[in-house]
Amino acid sequence: MVQIPNTPTSADVARLAGVSRATVSYVLNNTSAVRISEATRRRVREAARELGYVPHAAARSLRAGHSRMVLMPAPAIPVGPLYSGFLSDLQWALGRLDYTVVQYGSVGLQGDEAVRAWAELRPVAVLVPGAGLGPEGVVLLKRSGTRAVVTLGPGRVDGAHALLMDHEAVGRCAGAHLYERGRRRIGVVVPVEPGLDAYALPRLAGVREALRGTGTGVTELPLAYTEEAAAEAAAGWRAAGLDAVFAYNDEYAMLLMRALQDEGLRVPEDVAVIGADDLMLGRLLRPRLSTVHIELPSGRALAELVDRAVRDPGGEPEVHTVLGATVVRRESS
Repeated sequence: MVQIPNTPTSADVARLAGVSRATVSYVLNNTSAVRISEATRRRVREAARELGYVPHAAARSLRAGHSRMVLMPAPAIPVGPLYSGFLSDLQWALGRLDYTVVQYGSVGLQGDEAVRAWAELRPVAVLVPGAGLGPEGVVLLKRSGTRAVVTLGPGRVDGAHALLMDHEAVGRCAGAHLYERGRRRIGVVVPVEPGLDAYALPRLAGVREALRGTGTGVTELPLAYTEEAAAEAAAGWRAAGLDAVFAYNDEYAMLLMRALQDEGLRVPEDVAVIGADDLMLGRLLRPRLSTVHIELPSGRALAELVDRAVRDPGGEPEVHTVLGATVVRRESS
């Protein structure tokens, strides 16, 4: 029978390292307010590693009066490589500031029910993607002890810091590019998958804004992310008379471009195609895919915003427009 050793304590670490328990706490909690030599810090870390000691997060939270947990509700929509990379960068940057990032899966929970589930975990900060939070939710989170609430989406929420993502700018870039390439009958893909309207409809509006007054036709193209749906759209393409398409993002663009080619339509001669996100796979297609390059905020900048908000919970909410959009022209348009 395997013997499970007793759980080591900070007192055990202190005895092995020859220091006080307070010093162990200062070192392992990265406290900078107390001056401790690098040699002592190294001795404490080596003792903790030898004993297999891990600080108790809940106990540390009780001492500090709040946790170091930053809660990120998992998006209720599919996320692509661009957003996944942003999340990884953000988690790394928050970790460097001694926060623990927890992604919370709240499938099936909406509105107040979702906010209450987040609040039960007593996070020090909550980063909410999309438009799933209202002013009442911000109040509830703050009453439960959350010091910073940050939204990432198209609009502001009273009481929360806001990173505004202008998806209309993505559509404006794509529409203006296709017009400059001489296209006058433009389709715009609007995914039918639930939850994507918050991004797709502003992109459609941006295309229409860019082409207002030019006499260019803009046709909304609902499309599911399946080969069957793309094949059906391509089969009716000639009848629709469209000479270009902004396909919402690179993934839908690649799906539709292959279906158009299978239907015998030439890209870009018959149909110009442009996506968004500037994914590596788009550069490997033939013809290479034109795209709108989207610049998301750096994880470091957002982590620093979270840290400022945690340190000054009564400060005025910050608002930053963070999504940049530029066309990358390749062979497909």
